[in-house]
Amino acid sequence: MQLSQIPRVAATFDEVNLIPSAGLVPVMRLARRAGLAARVATKLTVPGGAGCDAAAKVCSIVAGMLTGADNINDLDVLREGAVHKVLPGVKAPSTVGTFLRAFTFGHVRQLGAIAAGFLVSLAGLVPLLIGHDDHRDAVTWLDVDDTMRETYGYAKQGVGYGYNKVKGLNALLGIVSTAVSAPIIVAHRLREGPVSSARGAGKFLSDAIAAARRVGTGPVIRCRLDSAFYNHKVVAAIMNAKAQFSITARMDRAVEKAVAGIPENAWVHIRYPKAIYDEEQQRWISDAQVAETTYTAFTSKARKHQATARLIPPPGQTAQPEGRSAASGRAVQCLPVSRGVHRQHRTDAHCRDPPPGPRHRGTGHR
Repeated sequence: MQLSQIPRVAATFDEVNLIPSAGLVPVMRLARRAGLAARVATKLTVPGGAGCDAAAKVCSIVAGMLTGADNINDLDVLREGAVHKVLPGVKAPSTVGTFLRAFTFGHVRQLGAIAAGFLVSLAGLVPLLIGHDDHRDAVTWLDVDDTMRETYGYAKQGVGYGYNKVKGLNALLGIVSTAVSAPIIVAHRLREGPVSSARGAGKFLSDAIAAARRVGTGPVIRCRLDSAFYNHKVVAAIMNAKAQFSITARMDRAVEKAVAGIPENAWVHIRYPKAIYDEEQQRWISDAQVAETTYTAFTSKARKHQATARLIPPPGQTAQPEGRSAASGRAVQCLPVSRGVHRQHRTDAHCRDPPPGPRHRGTGHR
């Protein structure tokens, strides 16, 4: 038997004495202790009736997101069962929609300031980052990348087509983590859709590193970025903040020359724990060779903008002919996310990283 159409089925939680998401109670209580509602009430200034009782509306959005809501209509889950008894002041989805549509770029920046202060207060109540001081080589990672969020309609401020040909807004994110801690967003910027990835990234990194230190990072912060952020302003901002960086370098002629100058006996043979499929050769690769060299980036700029660092080229596979060339397709295209420039501020032996294996290929977000 075959159905002629798919029936529409909707589930409703209508037991007035039960709470469908009881975990909201301790989480929202923690948010109140960290001052979320108080910060919104004093710093967010949405005009008119749309901005009335902004603290309750923001808390409703946060609570809805915690239950899995990803659009305005999903916030109706907060009005099911007995949720209103433990979370008084929950707003209807239509009310929240009117509130959000009244936002301008300035209000988004106000929310950013609220989030930054709230995160610091939260770090004083619970340990957000752990493992950054377990041993002398412990590192706090700061990953920075941008993403496009699709939007609809023509009245939204800043909407345009981004790098992936999607019409929407661009979001720049700074996320910290350690080997044993979950990722935490410590900085964010909502930008117009057509913006280039690296625009304002230097100032953003300075703010993100400062925010990361306020929530309790260890002494070593290492920033990871892809090739879209490879410029002297970004590197200078990281170095001025006394942090380290691992950034994907563009394979230009200077980099090709540096890789070609690596002696043949400097390449170290490695074997991948798990084979990697090579799309170009249409076969599985389990062996490769890695090396590193010293490289000075941005030599076309003034000396103060130049940075001398470790250059780790893409792994050269053992099947590659002798006398590998940096300009060959294999060296450039095999594992492009592993091209990296690594800056170490300390020169003692325990600070230096080994040449990367298959699990050290950088962020590769795009």
